[in-house]
Amino acid sequence: MAKKIYETPMLDELENGPWPSFISGFKRLRDEHPDKRINEVVGSLLGQLEHSYETRKGYWKGGTVSVFGYGGGIIPRFSEVADAFPASKEFHTVRIQPPSGNFYTTEILNRLADDWEKYGSGLVTFHGQTGNIMFIGVDTDNTQPFFDDINEYGFDMGGAGPCVRTAMSCIGSARCEQSCCNEHGIMRWLVNNFTDDVHRPALPYKFKFKVSGCPNDCQNSIERSDFSVIGTWRDDMKIDQDEVKAFVEAKGRDYVIDNVTSRCPTNCMTLNDDNTLTVDNHECVRCMHCLNVMNKALSPGDDKGITILIGGKRTLKIGDLMGTVVVPFMKLETEEDYEKLVELAEEIIDFFAENALEHERTGEMIERIGLVNFLEGIGVEVDPHMVNNPRQSSYVRMDGWDEEAEKWFARKAEQAAS
Repeated sequence: MAKKIYETPMLDELENGPWPSFISGFKRLRDEHPDKRINEVVGSLLGQLEHSYETRKGYWKGGTVSVFGYGGGIIPRFSEVADAFPASKEFHTVRIQPPSGNFYTTEILNRLADDWEKYGSGLVTFHGQTGNIMFIGVDTDNTQPFFDDINEYGFDMGGAGPCVRTAMSCIGSARCEQSCCNEHGIMRWLVNNFTDDVHRPALPYKFKFKVSGCPNDCQNSIERSDFSVIGTWRDDMKIDQDEVKAFVEAKGRDYVIDNVTSRCPTNCMTLNDDNTLTVDNHECVRCMHCLNVMNKALSPGDDKGITILIGGKRTLKIGDLMGTVVVPFMKLETEEDYEKLVELAEEIIDFFAENALEHERTGEMIERIGLVNFLEGIGVEVDPHMVNNPRQSSYVRMDGWDEEAEKWFARKAEQAAS
């Protein structure tokens, strides 16, 4: 067991309480790991972290670290207090792309862990906000050998910096009955097409793809990604009335009224006297609450596809933004459909690269130049469905709305006829 080098009284306090602490995990690596190098590195890291708590100041600075042929994917961290904590003077993070849906075999997980302990600190995050596996804590000399080893069995560098970031997808149809699209296929099409843009940062700022297979949006893509893909359906939801009756019998009418029908945001559901359910599908906004509660009785319709939203992000220049719908519905059944999706993504990224300011996300660019200009720039026609329930929107002028909508539908009919 390695000798404790640095006292950490302030970090020790984080272990007091009902919840597990990351400090306990760090201490196990420092005290119990058989590799003395890891003991020293993590012990030094704890010493520097304690010093930061004492001074209320961070001591990591950036720099340039990369592997051959790549311009990004590594977050450089050099310590400004290396003299005091020499074993962790370089503590870079290597981002590695995960498989679609985050599927791993135990063999692969063990192999990744073994290689990381061979070269790095042993600290791993599955997964970061961008979706990558985060291998945290390696020095410059060991970065290339580590990547070479895991690249041998198929893993590639993820994104870091002003680039297209690694895409994320939910577990999808592999394990979820609500899935409305091929989440893993969408992710692979996007990742394969934009690999160069992931590895070689050349954008004003980062651009994220996230794919959720249904409106539950388990990836939080609407809030966290510049290009959000949400699986959905456009016909009626499917209702198994026998299962509805069984659910009512098991839970009681009051439970169904209190927890299902009365919680519908558009009041489109009615529990009938015979314990069947009536749904006004025209008013359904796909909030998914009823399908989640009555998952045997209710399920998505058969006419499935995707909705695309652009511009979601967390706080930066103008605060948090949620994605704006630019494609209300798109079918993904053939290879041509997937190519059309990739072409749209290319148009958006090209427009973003040419028109965004430095350190500006897509949503902030749209706020600055206007949605109409953005849609015109990417070649997407304005669609009435981009505004949900316009009759309830206080900031959309309604005079002339019906006439303009009729013109739009007429243009669509002419296009279909030709």
